[in-house]
Amino acid sequence: MIPTTWQPLAAAFVLAGLWLLSQHAQTLPTGRTLVFALSIGIALGVVLQRTRFCFYCHARDWLQRDDPRGILAIALALAIGVVGMTVVQSSWVANPQAGQLPPEMHIGPVSWVLVLAGLAFGAGMAVSGSCISAHWYRLAEGSAVAPFALLGTGLGFAIGFHTWNPLYSAAVADAPVVWLPQHLGYGGALALQLGALALWCAWIWQRHVQRRSAGAPAMQPQKARDLRSLWQSLWTGRWNYALGGALVGLISVATIVRMRPLGVTATLGSQVRGALQQRGWVPERLDGLDGFAGCATLPQESWATPNALVLAGLVGGAFVASLASRQFTPRRPTGRDALRGIIGGTLLGWGAMTGLGCTIGTLLSGGMAGALGAWVFGAAVLAALWLDFRLQAWRLR
Repeated sequence: MIPTTWQPLAAAFVLAGLWLLSQHAQTLPTGRTLVFALSIGIALGVVLQRTRFCFYCHARDWLQRDDPRGILAIALALAIGVVGMTVVQSSWVANPQAGQLPPEMHIGPVSWVLVLAGLAFGAGMAVSGSCISAHWYRLAEGSAVAPFALLGTGLGFAIGFHTWNPLYSAAVADAPVVWLPQHLGYGGALALQLGALALWCAWIWQRHVQRRSAGAPAMQPQKARDLRSLWQSLWTGRWNYALGGALVGLISVATIVRMRPLGVTATLGSQVRGALQQRGWVPERLDGLDGFAGCATLPQESWATPNALVLAGLVGGAFVASLASRQFTPRRPTGRDALRGIIGGTLLGWGAMTGLGCTIGTLLSGGMAGALGAWVFGAAVLAALWLDFRLQAWRLR
């Protein structure tokens, strides 16, 4: 274990390594885009680690502990992203009702297969203790579960490639691809999504107020801080929930301006698919898969892709943040850690592959783009988590 007194120095070395990587990326074809992708990844990794932005943790805090701050932060990220994506998409597709979809947005088919993928993904979060994006940044904190969960995610992708063709024939091939602006116009889709988020947030807050008035422990109010304590808060504890939601939303919008929508599974999926196809362990033809927008798993000839640089930046930025804040606390994994990670990761990988993305790609990027499938996937994930927490409460009783 690195002593905490050395962790800020280690953070400086990691930051220097990221700078060298950016200089090398600059010399490659599309170097400016690659450097932008790396920068976005670093920013995302820092924000995720310092704000503890995790879909599973925020849902658990809300459903088990009646702390709504995290789930409201997710809603804030979606709201900011919906507004920003509407502005971007309206400049790309002037008439959304003409039948053309915006290029490369996470807009996929809606069917019972998508619901099944969301339920599996939610179950994987419950077993492993995080979503895929959180496992990436928890690598930088020395998590004992994250390495096994990511290994299991790769296994889940491999299984998903084998089950894709039967599922595609059964339901996905004829499933509708619903982009809300195509049916409601940009204004109608924006009003519907923001209105639904506002009603959901109002219900969450009202429920919290009612429980607090009934005797549940209230959230501790935050004290006013001077400049010194504000500076110290950058490197201790966690950043404000709302700040995390706002920054994630803004980063997602900034990403689409220069490259594809934000996602964290395409690189892992494409590497698994390429390695297995070379050995004949995955079908050469995956019906319709590469025609859908989302976290594409088409094998790449080079590692130097925007998605790969985003992922490298995310892990590197999380390392910088965790080391600078002395939150790098590795421990020896146990057999239970490995089992949780492998089983949960397998469910996460299968759900992400079948649902064409994870909570960052399908839910966050897709929801911001106005894809009905994103909200269906998110509802299925939340339903799986709710059921898991109910089962935990039943076991305790």
